[in-house]
Amino acid sequence: MTIHQFAPSRRAFLAGAGLVIGVALAPRVFAATSSLNGVPADAQGQQYPFQAFVRIAPDDTVTVLAKHIEMGQGPYTGLATIVAEELDADWSQMRAAAAPADDDVYKNLAFGIQGTGGSTSIANSYEQLRKAGATARAMLVAAAAEEWGVPAAEITVSAGRISHAASGKTSGFGALAAKAATMTPPAEPVLKDPRDFVLIGKDRPKLDTVAKSTGKAIFTLDIHADDMLIATVAHPDRFGATVASVDDTAAKAVPGVVDVKVVPQGVAVYADNTFAALKGRAALKIDWDLSKAEQRSSEKIAEDYRSLFAKDGFKAADKGDVEAAFKGDGVTRIEADMLFPFLAHAPMEPLDAVLVRREDGSIDSYNGAQFPGQDKQAISEVLGVDQSQIRINMQLAGGSFGRRAQFGSPYMREAAEVFKASGMARPVKHMWTREDDIRGGFYRPLYVHRIRGAIDKAGEIVAWDHVIAGQSIMKKLELDESSVEGASDMPYAIPNLRVFGYNTEVGVPALWWRSVGHTHTGFAVETFLDELLQKAGKDAVEGRIALLKDQNRHLGVLKKVAEMADWGGPVPEGRQRGVAVHKSFNTYVAEIAEVSVDELGAPKVHKVWCAVDCGVALNPNVIKAQLEGGVGYGLGAILFDQVELGEGGKIIQSNFHDYRSLRINEMPHVEVAIIPSTEAPTGVGEPGVPPIGPAVANAWRQLTGAPVRRLPLVNIAVS
Repeated sequence: MTIHQFAPSRRAFLAGAGLVIGVALAPRVFAATSSLNGVPADAQGQQYPFQAFVRIAPDDTVTVLAKHIEMGQGPYTGLATIVAEELDADWSQMRAAAAPADDDVYKNLAFGIQGTGGSTSIANSYEQLRKAGATARAMLVAAAAEEWGVPAAEITVSAGRISHAASGKTSGFGALAAKAATMTPPAEPVLKDPRDFVLIGKDRPKLDTVAKSTGKAIFTLDIHADDMLIATVAHPDRFGATVASVDDTAAKAVPGVVDVKVVPQGVAVYADNTFAALKGRAALKIDWDLSKAEQRSSEKIAEDYRSLFAKDGFKAADKGDVEAAFKGDGVTRIEADMLFPFLAHAPMEPLDAVLVRREDGSIDSYNGAQFPGQDKQAISEVLGVDQSQIRINMQLAGGSFGRRAQFGSPYMREAAEVFKASGMARPVKHMWTREDDIRGGFYRPLYVHRIRGAIDKAGEIVAWDHVIAGQSIMKKLELDESSVEGASDMPYAIPNLRVFGYNTEVGVPALWWRSVGHTHTGFAVETFLDELLQKAGKDAVEGRIALLKDQNRHLGVLKKVAEMADWGGPVPEGRQRGVAVHKSFNTYVAEIAEVSVDELGAPKVHKVWCAVDCGVALNPNVIKAQLEGGVGYGLGAILFDQVELGEGGKIIQSNFHDYRSLRINEMPHVEVAIIPSTEAPTGVGEPGVPPIGPAVANAWRQLTGAPVRRLPLVNIAVS
């Protein structure tokens, strides 16, 4: 079976013999074949797979096997930078490739299994990959010392060259790679003093920028196998509905359609090309059984959520005496109900996978996987093939924002069911369209908040009472911390604080969405706090500073962003500014947005200033890109986005015409400042999202006098 990639060959990417090095792992032997998924099948020459992470080839190239999927957020570049720093490699030598699917060897140290998410890629890999680079360097030095007959202590490594000054001997990495593979790795490699870093902390472009800019990068959609079928599935337009009956006569009459099969997820259409598969699917006549379907509208679901507030919920935070504070003499009380809709992830590349059965009965899967071990398990369970006979060939992914991070891999289960139903005689590319993706569920859940605040006669915020109702993403029967994070642990020094969470029963599949609970708690806390400060006659920045007291890192980003935007200085006529500060995934971000009212009466965001404290700034260029992207992604969501269930629970939105993305002319100018830090690095993929919504909403309240109680904002502004 031949697998084609519709892009120029990258044969030289990992060509030649080499050395693979990893650290802090149990000894592991990999076969020196293409089953080492981080090495392309067309790599030439003897391989020296040796533990996990670092490969050094005869041409001096150094390839880092990345345990985290590259879906645009930059782990290939970040992980390669960490290794290169401790290896003393030259940046021009560095490459990156996907590691094999292996939950033991390549586990995320924050999760315990191999996976990408929670802005953990750099945070959980930093020390691990530093040790990998330092180990590789030590083994190369040991090989050089033995080869040249000189003391290892006299050997230096710099910019990819190994040298012995006294003898004048020098070598690149590649010439010593084979010998270095036989050296005993140090038990505890010596790491650099961060003051001596050469690469970490410096701007550099991503390793995959050129390939992605020129079309050479390979995604799942680029994979094509000989004699391959294209498969699409007709899904119900109500969650939980199942197939009652299907008339496939018209579908099978479409030229190119090969077969139609009922699968647990719907009705699969197989065709020789994508056009025929889609046309055949459109021709199906399906009766759906709605007996177990979610048939409430979004409005009815929200109404049911609010009714829960009369009952006891799960305690998330409780300090002081909230009720007594509200009854205090001369207290001013404010109350707000807020509604946050279902949100789709809408990555540019919808879900897709290619499944191939080899002559020996083994299975190859080509897909972009956030949890590759989970995908392997799903394929095994559906097809009845032992996991040892399944290879996950990791591909680049065109975004995710949480969409591919599904425990249990329901998408891969669907792909495997479709493959199984086909008879598995021909390779199958299983594809979702944009409509499938928008209407496919696994949304950011719908949430309802109710908040009460109290201000005493001196203008101090003395009480905060907060209840939150929504689905438990983790399907917990007790408190789901991801529903209340950002509210239960708010940093403000409010003496009386109470936060309760309510888990709800809804037949809509829920999933993490970029920044998870912080998507709604950050908005609720920062907009309501802003109202309280305004009611108390306090400045939005100075009032926050007073409440943050000893929260030094919150204060650092807040003061920096106020300086950047010249807070308190003149603002262009017709515009207002709003501020928000929020910690998520151990990263601190403050943002100020400058907003006006456009000709349609909707918000127009002109500028955003952003300050971030993410510990050691591995690559400022990537950090700024992620913060800018977070602003754009979060802004599009709070302005335009919602997935609605209409009458009878029918899904309304279907594509970008009614589930809007931010357009290029709507993207504000974004200025990012990174706070210098020696703290351990933390993630930046998600933390830029939570502050943008409340910063814009706070500016909007200043412009219009109306607080934002429901998202998306544009629907309110235009109605």
